[in-house]
Amino acid sequence: MRLKFYTANINYCDFLRLSDPCVPHVHDTKNTRPFVGIILSVGEFNYFAPLSSPKPKFAKMKNQIDFLKINEGIWGAINLNNMIPIHPNCLTEVNMEIFTTDSKSDVDYKNLLSNQLSWCNSNRIDIQTRAMKLYKTIIEGLGWESLTNRCCDFLKDEVQYKEFCKQNGYTSIKECK
Repeated sequence: MRLKFYTANINYCDFLRLSDPCVPHVHDTKNTRPFVGIILSVGEFNYFAPLSSPKPKFAKMKNQIDFLKINEGIWGAINLNNMIPIHPNCLTEVNMEIFTTDSKSDVDYKNLLSNQLSWCNSNRIDIQTRAMKLYKTIIEGLGWESLTNRCCDFLKDEVQYKEFCKQNGYTSIKECK
């Protein structure tokens, strides 16, 4: 199955953050760009794994169990440490279509997204494998302290996910768009 880009529902992420402060904010108030991610099947859940836009520091960083550079970091990175379980009702697919009315910065951003998505689809098996390895490492308590501290609490988030679904009448936990 080909990967797509999504944004996560702000209210859902805020709900998870009540019990897990590592859950990222999905909309940066300094920036108008949404927090974009991919959906991975991890355990019995679908997980939203957020991307990071390119940063100069990525050139010096190495891929790690929880961090994967996209095209050597030129196009950003995938922050597996910040992945969260998510229901499809809490996702919005990102439209990367370029319109004649788009500003140059919007066109550049959509081109970046297109490059990122192409790379992610070419590397989806590796991404999925890394996500599962990280998940297993964290839930089995095998992560070193700094790794555990920078990762979301996957098990706690899964409990909260189920509560959120119950409160909002969502039934199937693994259906995804």
